[in-house]
Amino acid sequence: MKTKKSIYVRLISIFIITIGWISTTSPAKSFIPYVYIPEQKELEKTSLDIGKTAIQILQFGQAKEAAYLAKLGLILKPNDYRLWSILGEAQRRTGSLKEAGISLNKAKLLEPKKAELWFAEATVALEQKNPNKALPLLIRGLQLNNKNALGYFQLGNCRLMKNQFELSLKAYKNAIKIKPTFWEALNNRGIIEFELGKKQKASKTWQEVLKIKKNSEPMLALGAVLNFFNPGNAKSIELAKEALKKNPNYVNASYQKEQLWGEKLIEATSQLFSLPGLKEDIEKALKSSDINN
Repeated sequence: MKTKKSIYVRLISIFIITIGWISTTSPAKSFIPYVYIPEQKELEKTSLDIGKTAIQILQFGQAKEAAYLAKLGLILKPNDYRLWSILGEAQRRTGSLKEAGISLNKAKLLEPKKAELWFAEATVALEQKNPNKALPLLIRGLQLNNKNALGYFQLGNCRLMKNQFELSLKAYKNAIKIKPTFWEALNNRGIIEFELGKKQKASKTWQEVLKIKKNSEPMLALGAVLNFFNPGNAKSIELAKEALKKNPNYVNASYQKEQLWGEKLIEATSQLFSLPGLKEDIEKALKSSDINN
């Protein structure tokens, strides 16, 4: 960790108080302290160095360490929205959602025209299961930047959490229009299509998703819808087996719900899991899953 070490050395060199001793025979003036106070520009430069290091270690998954460094940087430069945003993301990754929301709100107030900060705060609100708080944040963010695919995706998630299916579908379509390979948005479009009774359309959507990304979620969803049309067919069983092998958490209805699956899709998946050909796979997934149903 050469970079991290160099930052610590720099901090120490800035904050240390250097005292010069001057010998004298007068006890009243045995020493005169020399205090080094760094200039503001030097402190600001150091705060940016800390921010860069915080981002680097955050990318390596060290969220707690990143939060510590961001706080250290804010001591030097308390009104830097970048440091507040780094702190907020680090706090979000450690599960400190309330603190993350406060930090990101601070960043947003310091730089209110930066759409990404509105989206970031909305993400925290959604993770707190608070779509009502997230909605105005997402709308404002998209007013500032209406070309942000992720912003529309989060708006779709927010609308879906509020059971506003048509508005959610519109948001996902906007995300896909901006980024055609945005498989997560395409996948969630399939979820809504299934809930709206458009099962054939949902099937085609998930097949399209799998051409972009071989992910367990569209695999299992496609298996469920194919089983709905033709119970016990080999393709559905094959898709379910592969999906559970990739991510055994999908064996749990509670996990499916966390991924914003609707009641109809969860029920269809339950019917798929009841097939005798999946009994051993279900048992293995239940043992491997880290989610309590």
